[in-house]
Amino acid sequence: MFREIESKRLIIKNFAPSWFAAVMGTGILSLTAYMYSSYITFLLYVSKVLFYLNVILFIVLLIPWILRWILYRKDALGDLFHPVTSNFYPTFSVGMLVLASDFIVVGKMILPALILWFCGAIITIFFALFILFHMFKGEHVEIHHINPAWFIPPVGLIVIPIPGSILVNNLSGILHELAVILNIFGWGTGFFLYIVLLVICFYRFILHTPLQNILAPTIWINLGPIGAGTVSLFGLMGSTNMISVKEPFLFFGVLFWSFGIWWLIMAIAMTIYYIRRLSLPYAMSWWAFTFPLGAYVAATHKVSSFLGFKIIDYFGILLFCLLFSLWLVTSFFTIKNAFSGRLFK
Repeated sequence: MFREIESKRLIIKNFAPSWFAAVMGTGILSLTAYMYSSYITFLLYVSKVLFYLNVILFIVLLIPWILRWILYRKDALGDLFHPVTSNFYPTFSVGMLVLASDFIVVGKMILPALILWFCGAIITIFFALFILFHMFKGEHVEIHHINPAWFIPPVGLIVIPIPGSILVNNLSGILHELAVILNIFGWGTGFFLYIVLLVICFYRFILHTPLQNILAPTIWINLGPIGAGTVSLFGLMGSTNMISVKEPFLFFGVLFWSFGIWWLIMAIAMTIYYIRRLSLPYAMSWWAFTFPLGAYVAATHKVSSFLGFKIIDYFGILLFCLLFSLWLVTSFFTIKNAFSGRLFK
């Protein structure tokens, strides 16, 4: 175990900020398995197993994450100030938000979900502000640093209303008002940040060299804001009484979801291109195959329910099978490379 690293302390020193993407990926797989258990009953048990596994995974990963800030603060800050690795820090707080959704939908436990949601929302907002503030005031960002991982902070903001839209009904008074504001702020800010960063990424894709192969899976992150944004919008419309005519907003969600079909095809095509023409070595970025696709699977189920089109749900089941396969492969290589010590060198 960890035979390729000289010291076990390197596990903490080199603990990547992107590890909590595994919590995001496992959490969304649990949620989508629960959604489609109405078609395949066995998936209900799968979702529960994944839920408890995700709780354990979050606790286990939390230990080296905290210890790194205590013992190797310089390294932790170095990642936070880097124009690429800094964008993976929000996976920690987004993981909390996804886990909050797991507690609500699969675990049927409101109190831990409330705690995780409030903490996750505040930390996500902090990262979304701090990371971009550091980029705005510095001269260290270059065009080759631009990649779809920059979407992670906006994705985090957009995810806030997913559990928040359910939890808001369990609050009253000023806490209820605060939750409503957090939900609206999360979706509105995250959506517009995504649109701006999408333009920047398109510029980089067209006018610069291809992404470095270890960052190639981040192309799938484009599905994250689309999928999570659609689910969040449906949740917001279902939990608010401020808007009497909700159909236009829901239909916009359908249009937003349809944009994801283009990104899905592009992501698959680019992945095949890297496998055949370049290379696609394992890296923690492989977890980008899971949560964004899972968010889009969840959005597909929501759209199917809204339109009443079974064919869309069948499409969602097909995507769920792809998601499950990618999660299994990514989990296998993550465990293999973690136990060999390669991920901590």
